[in-house]
Amino acid sequence: MDSTFVVVSAVSDDPFAIDVAHYIHQEAEISDLLALRKFANTEFCPRFISDEEDLDHIGHGLDGKTVAIVSTCCGPHTRNALAMRTCVVARAAKDNGAKRVILVQPDLFYSAQDRGPRREHGVVAFERSTSDYKKFDGQPFSALLYAQLLQTSGVDGVITVHNHSVSVQALFRDIFDDAFLNLSPAELYSHYLTEHALGPNGTESSEFVICAPDKGAAPFVNEVHAGIESASARLLLKTRPELLFMTKVRRGERSVRICAADDSPTQLSGLAGKVVVVFDDMVRTGNTIVECCKVLKEAGASRVLFVVTHFHSSDEVKENLNHEAIDEIITTNTLPEVLNRDMQGRLRKKMLVLKIEKWIGNFLSREFADISHRPHDPPYSIDISAKNPRWRPIHSLGH
Repeated sequence: MDSTFVVVSAVSDDPFAIDVAHYIHQEAEISDLLALRKFANTEFCPRFISDEEDLDHIGHGLDGKTVAIVSTCCGPHTRNALAMRTCVVARAAKDNGAKRVILVQPDLFYSAQDRGPRREHGVVAFERSTSDYKKFDGQPFSALLYAQLLQTSGVDGVITVHNHSVSVQALFRDIFDDAFLNLSPAELYSHYLTEHALGPNGTESSEFVICAPDKGAAPFVNEVHAGIESASARLLLKTRPELLFMTKVRRGERSVRICAADDSPTQLSGLAGKVVVVFDDMVRTGNTIVECCKVLKEAGASRVLFVVTHFHSSDEVKENLNHEAIDEIITTNTLPEVLNRDMQGRLRKKMLVLKIEKWIGNFLSREFADISHRPHDPPYSIDISAKNPRWRPIHSLGH
């Protein structure tokens, strides 16, 4: 383990952070590196633990070190509380000599608050109307404030995963330059689908269709498509997925129809008997995805898989995605509560989670730490409920 690279968290018992530290072979427990104290008045004060007998390096215990703060939504702590804790931990690192502080936040906080009430508040891919500006009237441009708070606190770089907001990406790059890294999980999905894509009856299938539910998802779907072709190049049985791009056609003020885009390489008429994999970066309600999957099933798809990076386990999402048009849900644990079977609810019978701590550990080891161990392969672990019919064939896979 590189002694100049340290992984901590704003919460001592954050399982995600603990696993990342384990996968970069950090010997010390996070709780042995950083004491996280809450005073009687509820104020928070972290302390990087040092040798009590060392009186020569007071305030310099982290000289020359890179500190990675791994932050996810954990336990009873709100995102607001975790954001403030992260800022205070970053300042503690810098006030004790850290050369560099990196925030690893797979689901970047305040990304949904990606614009404000004025023209200079956010960069979007559409022409903002008066009604759009009015929607934010009186509100702060919170994503910008968060980025500025992180920088002021001492954070030198930010690593996140599959951030969906053009505005957030632009402002974080403006503040952190090349030290803002928006990691793409395309390689994870490419690997999983190439190695473990299943047909209608549990048989391996080398032919399936990958689908973008809207124009915004198309670039990522193209990336996954290229990754699958690359990953399968070494296989005797090649995986050659087709591409399907969907679009929304407005039929009235409140009516939207989802159909195949005119320029889509594959049309709905070519789906009969095929497995279709739909990709999106996040799901908050699930309404649009369900409508898309219904169209795919009506077109004759034998199975429809929904792959999503950030899974918000709300009651509305669980209710909507329980629809029969979706046969399986594949997600990651950027929001770790998805691993809780109670939070999965009825969806646990068709949900599979790719745990990404190994992938994050591989990236940190390669880019920031002087570590010579072999990268973890596969770069994920699989978490699946015994209620899922595919549990037994792949129960030990990826662990």
